[in-house]
Amino acid sequence: MTDQIARIDVPVAREPAIAHAIRELVIGNRILAHQGVLDAFGHVSVRHPANPERYLMPCSRGPALVVADDIIEYALDGTPIDQRGRPQYSERAIHGAIYLARPDVNAVVHNHSPAVIPFGVTGTVLRPIFHLGSVMGPDIPIWDITDEFGDGTDLLVIRNDVGASLARTLGGGRVVLMRGHGSAVAGRRLKEAVFIAVYMQLNAQLQLASTQLGGATKFLSPAEVARASAILLEPLGQERAWQTWSHAAGFTDV
Repeated sequence: MTDQIARIDVPVAREPAIAHAIRELVIGNRILAHQGVLDAFGHVSVRHPANPERYLMPCSRGPALVVADDIIEYALDGTPIDQRGRPQYSERAIHGAIYLARPDVNAVVHNHSPAVIPFGVTGTVLRPIFHLGSVMGPDIPIWDITDEFGDGTDLLVIRNDVGASLARTLGGGRVVLMRGHGSAVAGRRLKEAVFIAVYMQLNAQLQLASTQLGGATKFLSPAEVARASAILLEPLGQERAWQTWSHAAGFTDV
C-alpha cells in the first residue's frame, strides 16, 4: 500500500510541502474510511500549502481507494487547475466556499455519518457528551437547504451560492450539520479536521445510547467544552490519534 500511495506524478507535487500535503490527504481519506466516517461517498480537502486561493482534493473516487495520483488542484470557485481527464466530485462548492469564508480553515471533511444524520432532522440537538466530543464545539448549527433554495432540490451543494449559504451557517464554528444529508467539518489543519470528524461520530453514538438508558443526560458545560477542546486540539493529542489510526489503516511508516 505504501508504495502505491507514495506515487506522486502531479508536476506541482515536486515541491516537498505539496508532496507532504498530498500524502497526508491520502492518509486522511483512508483513515476516515477505516473509521467508518466515510463510505463510498464523502470527501476531504486541504488548502494548498503554497497558494491559499487554491485547495487540493481527490478526483471522484471512494475515499478508501484514494492514492496520490488522484489529487486535483482547484481554485476556490471549484475550477480544476490540473484535471487531466479525471472525474470530479460534484460538491466541490462545500470546500471552496468554506475556504473563501474562513481564512483560518485549512482542511474540510464532508461526510454522511449515519450516527450524525438523525441529529439534523429530529430537533434533538447534537451536544458534547464526553470530553473527546468537546472538539465539536458547544453549539452545532443545522443548515437546511430549503431555507434559501426551496423544496425540491437534490440536497447537493453543487453551486457556489449554495456553498456560501452553508458556510454562513457554519460561521466561525468547526461543524455544521446538513439536514437530510450529512455534515461539514472545518479544521485549522487536516489532522484536526479528521480528529473532529471521528469524535463527532462517536459522540453522536454515545448520545443516542445515553437516551436509551432513561433519565436526564448530563452534557458537558460550555466551560468544560472550552477547556477540554483547548487541550485536545493541541498537536500532541492529534498526533497520537493520527499515528494510531494511520497504522490501523495500513500506514505502518507514519
